[in-house]
Amino acid sequence: MSPKQTELKSDEKQKSKEEWGNGLEFLFSCISLSVGLGNIWRFPYIAFQNGGGTFVIPYLIALLVIGRPVYYLEILLGQFRGGGALRAFDLAPLLKGVAAGQVLATGASITYYSSIMALTLRFLLASFSAELPWSSCRPSWGSDCHDVSAANASGKMSPAQLYFEREILHELPNLDDGVGVPNWQLVACLAVAWLIIGAVLIRGIKSSGKAAYFLGVFPYVVLLVLLLRAVTLPGAWSGIVYFFKPQWKELLNPLVWYAAVTQVFFSLAICFGTVITYASYNNFHRNVYNDIVIITTMDSCSSIIAGCITFGILGNLAKQTGITDIGSVVKGGTGLAFISYPEAIAKFEYVPQMFAVLFFLMLFVLGIGSTVGMGSCILRVIRDQFGKRAGPSWALAGALVALGFGVSIVYVTPGGQFIVNLIDFYGVSFTALILAIGELLAVAWFYGVRRFCADIKFMMGIETGWYWRLCWAYITPGLMAAVLLYTLLNMEELTYKGVPYPRIANVFGYILAALGLLQLPGWAFYAYYKQRKNGSTFWERLCAASRPAESWAPAIAQLPQQQ
Repeated sequence: MSPKQTELKSDEKQKSKEEWGNGLEFLFSCISLSVGLGNIWRFPYIAFQNGGGTFVIPYLIALLVIGRPVYYLEILLGQFRGGGALRAFDLAPLLKGVAAGQVLATGASITYYSSIMALTLRFLLASFSAELPWSSCRPSWGSDCHDVSAANASGKMSPAQLYFEREILHELPNLDDGVGVPNWQLVACLAVAWLIIGAVLIRGIKSSGKAAYFLGVFPYVVLLVLLLRAVTLPGAWSGIVYFFKPQWKELLNPLVWYAAVTQVFFSLAICFGTVITYASYNNFHRNVYNDIVIITTMDSCSSIIAGCITFGILGNLAKQTGITDIGSVVKGGTGLAFISYPEAIAKFEYVPQMFAVLFFLMLFVLGIGSTVGMGSCILRVIRDQFGKRAGPSWALAGALVALGFGVSIVYVTPGGQFIVNLIDFYGVSFTALILAIGELLAVAWFYGVRRFCADIKFMMGIETGWYWRLCWAYITPGLMAAVLLYTLLNMEELTYKGVPYPRIANVFGYILAALGLLQLPGWAFYAYYKQRKNGSTFWERLCAASRPAESWAPAIAQLPQQQ
């Protein structure tokens, strides 16, 4: 075949591959995927818990040596291979279980993310009331409720907290008697959320790319509006100063570094297969270097902006209630999004309903951006593995929606938040860190940094600097291993709001974690077994299974010269 014929064949394959309409669609899709709920409520709370402004220093360091290198690696890997997460790991079949485990973690994530979207939609609908329903005490709450002017009342809760826990969640004190019956209003909101996710997925990557312009831009518009409102509140600046006030001694605390690494890890949505999937729809020769700088910077900026909004609002609440310690008005986790923010918005003097609508609409849009990315990852893996046998795109997306909706119903029961916490820890957070280390080992050590950099030069025509090479091979996996070791050494019994789980719930959690981690030995044995004809000894077969599979090839027909 002549060089001209080879080039024509490459162009035809590239054109036949499903792609983004243009580079901006990819950029905004990645922004909408990475900038999510974790930026709005998790970052401010984690920063507060770990020394305020001092947390920003290890956070930025972790961004530079973990966030950006891994994000860049995943985009390059997905773009070079032109396939989903499983196909990308053809470069090291022995560690293909890493990709399988990541897809399972993504499946767990999309189910409880959709339940958070249901809560958001429920609050969004309530925000259209003539008076925000969480702005004052209700007679049915009795003496458990206190007005904002009595915020220090012992053993009592604010209207926003009672509204969330009793009117929305109907939350149980524990799981001793099961999770309870699903709330029909939340089930309806959950159905709407899944229908929207399914509608975007059915239309394919070109449709989600067009939607990304809105999904990626709208949250920033709302964030800026809320920021302007927050900084003009009485007492806001005392809260913002508290947010950035350094406590230098905390830099020596390993917990601060652990929190910074995990925040970067989950904020950017790396090591879940979603970034690889989105990059697989890129033009093969696209230079993505500027993209990763823009995406990671935007993600960090959104976190900082959310922190300013949060602590500005909390500074205002502290002034209104006469509390001198701003830390005492912070509620972490889900409560920050559904208790502290609504409570603060209810105190706005002018049209609080408008700000409530904007805030919860923003959260809902953020949820769509994240869940569509997760769904795309799962569907791409299925299509890669089964091809036309998987059925038409609409049927595949419909099946995912039906299954996801069915599983997600458990999260909208009175005990649902216990289950969210359980799945997040055992099915996502714990396993994802181990799989992330496996991903870096697969690319940097099994496939080899030198060979990977040769692929990058073939694909984009640029040399890879020593910063990236050192991070991929040593710094990033080393820091992740240290974080994992710290997690294992300091692991305690899982609780929710200080309430321990029943034994059966913990057993289920262990099974869930094992399901993800057993993908590693399972796929490794399968890769070893397939090499039974390529070696007579255990070591020969193991080495053969560690080398790239015969199916490993770039997204275009022409192969690079490997070094």
